[in-house]
Amino acid sequence: MAQTLEELVPQLPKGNYSDRETVVREIAATGDERAAPVLRALGDRELQVRESDGAVVIVTGRRGSQTATDPLTGADLGPVERRSTEAIKINNGLRRVIKAALGTLNLTNPDPGRRLSAANAAFKSPDPDQLEAIDIALGVEKDPGVARALEEARARTLLETEAPVADRVDAIKTVAARGGSEALAALGAYRNSPEPEIALAAEAGITHVERARAMWAQVQNIWFGLSLGSVLLLAAVGLAITFGVMGVINMAHGELIMIGAYTTFLVQDVIREHAHGLFDYSLLIATPAAFLVAGAIGVGIERGIVRHLYGRPLETLLATWGVSLLLQQTVRTIFGPTNQEVGNPSWMSGAFQFGEMTVTWNRFYIIIFAVVVFLGLLTLLRRTALGLQMRAVTQNRAMAAEMGIPTGRVDALTFGLGAGIAGLAGVALSQIDNVSPNLGQSYIIDSFLVVVFGGAGNLWGTFAAAFSLGIANKFLEPWAGAVLGKILILVFIILFIQKRPRGLFPQRGRAVES
Repeated sequence: MAQTLEELVPQLPKGNYSDRETVVREIAATGDERAAPVLRALGDRELQVRESDGAVVIVTGRRGSQTATDPLTGADLGPVERRSTEAIKINNGLRRVIKAALGTLNLTNPDPGRRLSAANAAFKSPDPDQLEAIDIALGVEKDPGVARALEEARARTLLETEAPVADRVDAIKTVAARGGSEALAALGAYRNSPEPEIALAAEAGITHVERARAMWAQVQNIWFGLSLGSVLLLAAVGLAITFGVMGVINMAHGELIMIGAYTTFLVQDVIREHAHGLFDYSLLIATPAAFLVAGAIGVGIERGIVRHLYGRPLETLLATWGVSLLLQQTVRTIFGPTNQEVGNPSWMSGAFQFGEMTVTWNRFYIIIFAVVVFLGLLTLLRRTALGLQMRAVTQNRAMAAEMGIPTGRVDALTFGLGAGIAGLAGVALSQIDNVSPNLGQSYIIDSFLVVVFGGAGNLWGTFAAAFSLGIANKFLEPWAGAVLGKILILVFIILFIQKRPRGLFPQRGRAVES
């Protein structure tokens, strides 16, 4: 019958080295979490026998001030007098068994996460003495992900042994299938092997890994482009309404994005002070708040300034630019010029691995949020009374007024809707960018480029343009640099609108017809 750790530890001082090796293996087989400190102490010659009663204790500290602890409970047993204990003897063979036993304990830990970490560590630092432990763990592993990691660790470790050539060639294939920089470094050590079969297999494996890395680099560029495109979509879709539909060049659009970000900061600040347990829900609370605050400011801008300037785009541009400066200075006065801290809720923190690509949760959720906002806006425009009135005023303002539609109210609500969506963009951007009075200035130019390229007033054009420009930008950056990449995108759009002045998807409406 299997013995417990309490029964096995007192057996360590007994017998010869071979007997101790058997006990060490049995200790590892228990899977007890207390076994690892006992074996480490044995390997460091800190596991000793107290001569007064034959008890096994762990002795630590400098000579003359040593203390003893219980190896199973960790209880302090007080100071140790000189020559009152004797270390349990070990030799090199037993040290190897102890090392393998420690590996077995880590690789058979009840926690799958710790087993996976141990398997990855075994791959990074292969030790032939660990091969037996890996085989034992692999024989009982049920988790597919951990089992795959163990197979890769076994293959990497096998390459460090004098195993048959055929087995090592198979191991090289397993390491190559893992991919990544670690596999590339491991295979590089064997490309000049004196054994031709090993060298050829290593060269083929390196080619495979490099080809896979090149493919994943392209996939990662696409992902980064989608991530940037989602940010551009959030920043531009509100502008597509005010500029594309209403024909208003709103230079304060970036500051409305900033207002949304600062609203998120205020919501989190209140939650930190009064309801810290709700912090994970802070973005869900901030989203409608930012929409309402930015939308209300947008309605105020339209009613107070913009409605007096319809048909005069240059004056509208100058007036809204003045509003943007006013909003920036107001925020500086209230919050100061420095960045404000906006935290990530736990569900938006960290990252996950997809193939050879690391995907952060905040970017992942922002893409989903951008698509949801876009689809919600489409639904509002096509399925609600306000959306019907907005489309009617856009197509023929005079006729809409004759039909009893309050065009002034529709103008205010349309401008407020575009401003509210800018506020939603601010909520998302607060998770990936610095929240400061200059936040909006980073996105206003890109937003106009997206709207012009997609087609003024066409939401699907804005959608296509945002993601197209985002992906194009990320493919240009590696070889052209961030600044030159943006310049090339700008030159392309200038040349494009020479051929298609109304963008990818032209829209009929008041701004176009006038």
